[in-house]
Amino acid sequence: MCFTRARVKGPLKYSLLGKAVPEAISCKYLGIILRSDLTWADHVKYTVKKAWKALHFIMRISRKGNIKAKRLAYSSLFRPILEYGAACWDPYREGQIRDLDRVQRKAGKFAHHTNSLILGKLESRRKIARLCALYKAYR
Repeated sequence: MCFTRARVKGPLKYSLLGKAVPEAISCKYLGIILRSDLTWADHVKYTVKKAWKALHFIMRISRKGNIKAKRLAYSSLFRPILEYGAACWDPYREGQIRDLDRVQRKAGKFAHHTNSLILGKLESRRKIARLCALYKAYR
């Protein structure tokens, strides 16, 4: 895999023990999808899909539970999916932010019975994660 933002890139031919190694466009490393053109579209799409699955699972198993159980399920099963590695892939494109916000709003309605409370929390948590990563890199 070759990382570049160049529009036209020359073909790279890698070989291992005389056999050609195929070039990949994307790969998954430690749960984060890396693309050769350095965009996060695949990872955001994967994260949103995984978050929807987790949310539907939580809704199915705790539909008749109390608010405390719903909040616990949200905090332990849903939120880590959206926050994992967010310091490096935090989206800046409107479409990606809209997709993440939609699943966050749905989870907020279910777990906290509100729209705005949970959105601000997660957005600020991603910002804090970026700042912590920057501090650790600088230190």
